[in-house]
Amino acid sequence: MTVFGELEQFIAEDLYPYRWPISVALVVAIAAAAVVAYRAGWHLVAWRHKLVTAAVAAAFLAFAIPAGDYLLSPLWERSHLEEDSPLVMDPDGMGGDGAATPAPGATPATPPAEEPPAAFEPRVSHQGEFHGADDFHFGRGKALLIETGPGKYTLRFEEFSVRNGPDLFVYLSPSAEGNADGSINLGGLKATDGGFNYEVPEGTDVTRFKSAIVWCRQFSVLFATAPLAPAPTDSAY
Repeated sequence: MTVFGELEQFIAEDLYPYRWPISVALVVAIAAAAVVAYRAGWHLVAWRHKLVTAAVAAAFLAFAIPAGDYLLSPLWERSHLEEDSPLVMDPDGMGGDGAATPAPGATPATPPAEEPPAAFEPRVSHQGEFHGADDFHFGRGKALLIETGPGKYTLRFEEFSVRNGPDLFVYLSPSAEGNADGSINLGGLKATDGGFNYEVPEGTDVTRFKSAIVWCRQFSVLFATAPLAPAPTDSAY
């Protein structure tokens, strides 16, 4: 499968910037080939050997349609998802001021000797901006590494958009440039656009990781990278 990944990178990096002149040249070449084939009488040969022609066409379509659907359809298919940010505190979960109202006539309970510990407030520990691997594999938006509890982290994508593709996954990478040994797979890409969350396995030393990436696992192709840096203490989201 790495051959397909190398081919995709060649097309994206070397050919995609010249896509319009290449498209025009291909249309002209196909039209010229059709004229040559017609003048050579190939259509008459195909007509005389209908069964062979039909068999060849059916075999070609049986391969081309599934392959094209898998490889090409993601390029124009889009999806959108909006999940709540861990930074938004749930007022219903805070329990008001924590004091219970005694029933009429009941003796008020003795107040606790100590105040309960303050609830943990989620904070952004690291952040970064997405950029695409090249002109074709575009990516944009924010990557936020949010500490949701002591030693517990969530990777959040915000205002996110990326080129779609087959078999896309989200990783935390120890390299600021993209995928590398020691990366953590957080799961499949949930959507091409929007804001959504990925739970980081408990016990993970997040200081080891320098980027969040979107990676095509099938063909080993990088789509987008967000280098992660410690967030300023006064960051607000």
